[in-house]
Amino acid sequence: MSSDRDIVFTGIGIVCPIGIGCDSFWNALAAGRSGIRLIDSFDSSALSVPFGGQISNFDPKLYVRPRKSLKVMSREIQFGFAAADLAMIDASLPFGAVDPDRFGVVFGNDMIYGDLEDLESTYRRACRNQSFDFPLWAGAIHEELHPLWLLKHLPNMTASHIAIAHDARGPNNSIVLGDVSGLLAVAEAASVIERGWADVMLAGGTGCRLHPTALVARGNALLSHRTDDFRRASRPFDRDRDGLVNGEGAGVIVLESRGHAQRRGARIRGRLLATASRCEPLARRNGLSGSSLRLAIRCVLDKARLTQGDVGHVNAHGVSTIDIDRIEAVAIAAELGDTPVTAPKSAFGHLGAGGGVVELAASILGMEAGVVPMTLNYETPDPLCPINVVHGEALAGRPGTAIAVNVCSTGQAAAIAIATAD
Repeated sequence: MSSDRDIVFTGIGIVCPIGIGCDSFWNALAAGRSGIRLIDSFDSSALSVPFGGQISNFDPKLYVRPRKSLKVMSREIQFGFAAADLAMIDASLPFGAVDPDRFGVVFGNDMIYGDLEDLESTYRRACRNQSFDFPLWAGAIHEELHPLWLLKHLPNMTASHIAIAHDARGPNNSIVLGDVSGLLAVAEAASVIERGWADVMLAGGTGCRLHPTALVARGNALLSHRTDDFRRASRPFDRDRDGLVNGEGAGVIVLESRGHAQRRGARIRGRLLATASRCEPLARRNGLSGSSLRLAIRCVLDKARLTQGDVGHVNAHGVSTIDIDRIEAVAIAAELGDTPVTAPKSAFGHLGAGGGVVELAASILGMEAGVVPMTLNYETPDPLCPINVVHGEALAGRPGTAIAVNVCSTGQAAAIAIATAD
């Protein structure tokens, strides 16, 4: 039975390697087009893995206002800002349409790495006789570095810029918890509405795993090295996968109370049934076991009052590494049996904190179209991944419910149950 206090989705904004905006994104996803390409946003010729899910046609000047704000926005902040704008347009919420005191923002972010060009001249000035001189660095950095430089790299600035631009004076929060950040942002935004603190919330996530400094910091041990056929490199749960594919992007969803959405005549794109998160506190020491994911799925089923047979599909983390895919698949199979599974990262790569909301959007749009999106590059089942992966073509005829999950190697897991509009 529906209630005015139900949480509904009324807008979706996506900036992603396979498309900017809902229509572009969904058309590419439905057609099975890959967004994995050779990296050309910087000179990647020296990289052992010179490909990824790069957004090739993004112009921040089309979205960011005031224009001068670009000076204090990193690439992922720009993605998040643009996705929020697209979500507001999709929700038919022009500026001033929401009581600003009842309008908030929650965003998931990764660590934002510094741009090398910002520090290069300062570093060179501090080098003398092939050694680094700290006193010279201290002087040079005051003279050459932009005084607001740090604002480009603070994870809370995505939510801040969005709130300022849309005059959202309600609850504002940022979540920096790796791969689960986006889904946790959606969960927190829903909780804010349920507590009666807001009528409308923007919930999103953004990430850029293709930043040169990020690539150096993370290394390439977990990456696919399928350089001869990089569009087929991200292959979740496939027996022949050899690692993940880095990407970049952002997703934002507009959440509202059903009562507020109906009073303004909004199009309801979907419903949030329940959220859950769990943690394995010893995962760093003992390795990920999957127990947190199993508990999160079990909890979200219970809160949403769903049985295994009620679930139309699972939107998996599906990162395409050998170990985590197997751990995730076993957890899903244990709690949801043969429920069909889709893994959108196969199309656009690992977007970090941006992945969860973009992947959730894929399920919302898929349920609108009456299908479960297919997983690309799934050709040979891995016997150690005992799940029913949707591949070859989209799957029709499933119930209009889904569970989206994300999991971190550090032990955190998040699950969200959603359903079609009714």
